[in-house]
Amino acid sequence: MKKIILLCTIAALVIGGCQNGPVRYSQDSPEIDTVKNLIANYNSKLFDTAMYADTSKTYYNTTKNPMSPSEAMEYHRTSDINYTNRGFQTDQQEYEMVITDDGERWVNCWLNWQATLAANEQAVEIPVHLTFQFIDGKIVREYGYWDPTEIVLALQKMEAEANMQEETMEP
Repeated sequence: MKKIILLCTIAALVIGGCQNGPVRYSQDSPEIDTVKNLIANYNSKLFDTAMYADTSKTYYNTTKNPMSPSEAMEYHRTSDINYTNRGFQTDQQEYEMVITDDGERWVNCWLNWQATLAANEQAVEIPVHLTFQFIDGKIVREYGYWDPTEIVLALQKMEAEANMQEETMEP
């Protein structure tokens, strides 16, 4: 009798374990395609907000003061004055889409961003993590995280050098 109960328990576990649940992780989804299109637009300097919900909020290196989609595009436009070229590398990009326990759809990506500073032609490369929440095929939240220290220090150095030159030229 014990053997029968043990066999039934094992059979129930095997049958229960073989049932397919919903796919909660993927590296191929319409949401990932949307993010790849957004990255391609960024690289081409096409500042399109069509992928965002009107109420979307974007946070770059902060959890406060979110930007609207149009404000995020303006942020990119105004930042471009610092670079002769900039964009995400097309190789070594990683994307994943996950569905949380609460049913939220998120796309995470890990990218390498390269730029050349306009003032001194210094090349920089920065790893970037971006994550996007989707509802009904539209981005409703975007978070971006990277370390801007190299760029900030280079721009501060150039500004200090310019100020020193101005001081030495004054009578």
